[in-house]
Amino acid sequence: MTKPLEGKLALVTGASNGIGAATAIALAEAGAHVILTARDVRTLEAVEDLVHKTGGMSTIAPVDLAESDGIARLASAIASRWDKLDFLIISAAYLPTLSPVTQIDGKQFSQAVTTNLLATQALLANFDPLLKRAEAARVIGLTSSVGKEPRAYWSAYGATKAAFDNLLDSYAQEVEKIGNVRVATLDPGATRTAMRAKAYPGEDPQTVKPPEEVAARIVDLLVNDFPTRHRERVG
Repeated sequence: MTKPLEGKLALVTGASNGIGAATAIALAEAGAHVILTARDVRTLEAVEDLVHKTGGMSTIAPVDLAESDGIARLASAIASRWDKLDFLIISAAYLPTLSPVTQIDGKQFSQAVTTNLLATQALLANFDPLLKRAEAARVIGLTSSVGKEPRAYWSAYGATKAAFDNLLDSYAQEVEKIGNVRVATLDPGATRTAMRAKAYPGEDPQTVKPPEEVAARIVDLLVNDFPTRHRERVG
């Protein structure tokens, strides 16, 4: 039986856990060959094992997105093996400790800016040539409601996500008229992840949806397509 994404190549950042891992597995189940990217080799191998158990195909590519040349090296390695990239799923993110604006930890804020914003620009810049070689490339960035609607104590994270949204939207407008690349931002909403547990330590994780629900929506968007600059919230 033909799978809907058979023959497609997808790169998923933050693929070692949470929504990124669930998305990688779901994409592989739908037939895509998935490149799994994150810092931790051991957790990436565990996700790859799950992909293979479902009959899917994947390649692990450990990289720290915060490294100055990490993304460039990743793009070069992928370009040496494949001539195009069909899907780029930007799931990796860093959540600083929640605090008032006046007490933001500078080191954590810097890490959030690097991971959530600078790495996103580097991903778009380095993979743009491979995306433009695909027949109908799609970019989906995982965002947050606090990027659109500021919330007390969430400013360090929210500011990076507001800039993240702006960056993706600008890129979408720039490529809209010159090729077949489309861009969407997806707010997963309350989801059972380690990041969510860090932000809401007293919450019962069973009261929020599992990451597989968000992953299913991402696959649905890629199978059925979406207009460029699409934005939605899951659940």
